[in-house]
Amino acid sequence: MARNNAYANERLFEACCQLSQDAFETERTNFFPSIRETLNHNWEVDRYYIDALKEVGQGRAVFSVPHLETVEELRIAQGKEDLKLIGFCDALKDEDLDRKVVQDRGKNGRFEETIGSTMLHLFQHQIHHRGQVHAMLAGTEVAPPQLDEFYLDFDRHPIAAKFL
Repeated sequence: MARNNAYANERLFEACCQLSQDAFETERTNFFPSIRETLNHNWEVDRYYIDALKEVGQGRAVFSVPHLETVEELRIAQGKEDLKLIGFCDALKDEDLDRKVVQDRGKNGRFEETIGSTMLHLFQHQIHHRGQVHAMLAGTEVAPPQLDEFYLDFDRHPIAAKFL
């Protein structure tokens, strides 16, 4: 799933990099007001959960980093987080999935969640918001990319090979 996540992010950014800065920032109908803000949200939430999974201890401080302005800045930053997540997952042992890590929920307190549940949430979160960006791209001159051909040989995009 970490590799599929990285692949889907790369494909989505490949399309988004074709947008003008204006199209990237244009307000659109969605939970977040633009493609830029939606991709920034994915990037910051990934940093939050990867921090918790790796037990770094930054917690909610990751949200104090200013949003990135350009799609290229975001593509690079998201790619780095994707590689961190792949590395983390590659190092996991089966018994690690049930181990609990602390997540700082601000005013609501600090909660322990299993690594397995946290990873499932992180992947679902990414899928959800990538889908929103995919839909927003449909309202631009850039065609939304196919994101669901990672696992099947007959349908696999060449970019997927670097994540297998």
